[in-house]
Amino acid sequence: MLSLQLSSAAAPNLSPTSKLSSFFNPAKTLKSLRPPPPIQSVLQWNRKPQLAGDTPRVVVITSGKGGVGKTTTTANVGLSLARLGFSVVAIDADVGLRNLDLLLGLENRVNYTVVEVLNGDCRLDQALVRDKRWSNFELLCISKPRSKLPLGFGGKALVWLVDALKSRQEGSPDFILIDCPAGIDAGFITAITPANEAVLVTTPDITSLRDADRVTGLLECDGIRDIKMIVNRVRTDMIKGEDMMSVLDVQEMLGLALLGVIPEDSEVLRSTNRGYPLVLNKPPTLAGLAFEQAAWRLVEQDSMKAVMVEEEPKKRGFFSLFGG
Repeated sequence: MLSLQLSSAAAPNLSPTSKLSSFFNPAKTLKSLRPPPPIQSVLQWNRKPQLAGDTPRVVVITSGKGGVGKTTTTANVGLSLARLGFSVVAIDADVGLRNLDLLLGLENRVNYTVVEVLNGDCRLDQALVRDKRWSNFELLCISKPRSKLPLGFGGKALVWLVDALKSRQEGSPDFILIDCPAGIDAGFITAITPANEAVLVTTPDITSLRDADRVTGLLECDGIRDIKMIVNRVRTDMIKGEDMMSVLDVQEMLGLALLGVIPEDSEVLRSTNRGYPLVLNKPPTLAGLAFEQAAWRLVEQDSMKAVMVEEEPKKRGFFSLFGG
């Protein structure tokens, strides 16, 4: 189970009356000296998160392995940032296999892409697709489906694109999220070139962890030191039954700061098929709340702490009485 410890600033102050009563009551005095129990979840809706770091913050969302939830994370974290009041540009860097527009429900509004911008067929503001639900969120696709990039397109072209977003007349966005393609080939190298932060999405299985460890090394070799991870599709019942690695095990294996933990949720598939991001659901789901909390920590460059989930005792059968 995940928990967040209360800081000293958030601890409640005792009134003079309660202090006086605890002074004359030894039992209450001993009880007050015990550490406070962990809070299961802290939703800080009473304030806006403070943006840390220089803007715009260019964050690449990657994993190495396909199908772990990179695009879902980009869509939900991006819209969560927009709902918090920050301007966001999400770049779908998956050439020929873009899906971010589908998850956002914007597939019918993508008329121009980065390829047309580089060829001089349109302006950059024409290729940006503004979300009607949140006007401070924009989508930019690298290319059209089933199309190939020019031979000259690479990391330098994406750096030029990010610089153009920084210097546009409307103002620089607060966040530029790059949805990285799967694998570690040329598309991966192109996507991570302009980034100065990385969010590594993984699932608690050995194949994803091997790829995530390899990608972490490549990111560090490229000069990206600020790497945080999101553990997706976590099931506490399987962790208790020792059928799935815990989040604490994943964190110890990869050695990365934990940005968020997303539980397994059937609403993710429904929202994907409808083109309606999970964080916009009412009432909110557990996975949607987890994405919003991950976006909050991303804004403040914060991380969370994983706590070990107690394993359920194995059921003992009849033959266990005889040592079986």
